[in-house]
Amino acid sequence: MAEAQDTEKMVAAPKWRFEYNLNTLVILAGFAGSLIAWGATWERLSSSQIAQAASLDRLDKRVTAVEVTLRQLDNHELRLSAVEKQAAEAATSMRAVESTLNTLSADTRVMREILQRIEAGQRDGAQLRR
Repeated sequence: MAEAQDTEKMVAAPKWRFEYNLNTLVILAGFAGSLIAWGATWERLSSSQIAQAASLDRLDKRVTAVEVTLRQLDNHELRLSAVEKQAAEAATSMRAVESTLNTLSADTRVMREILQRIEAGQRDGAQLRR
């Protein structure tokens, strides 16, 4: 009987059975789906970065072209202001020349009147002497 009691007390080792557990399958499918979604997101992010880099290069070229044009406009503004300054100085000089010519014209007129009086006096004196 002792042997019977010993065999009853001993528990038989469980046999390993290969069974599918629904929870395990759902978790594995979710993990696989997560990896696929992560890969798709990574690919989309990489392609977006390439597109954004190309856009930045185009914008950089456009900004460089605009800066060159802006420098040309600044140069034109400087030239225009210099021309305007020269025109103003030329107008001032022309006014000075005009006033000098007016003075000379008046002086010439006075001189002509004086000469006409002298000539008239000489004619009158010559007629009296004869």
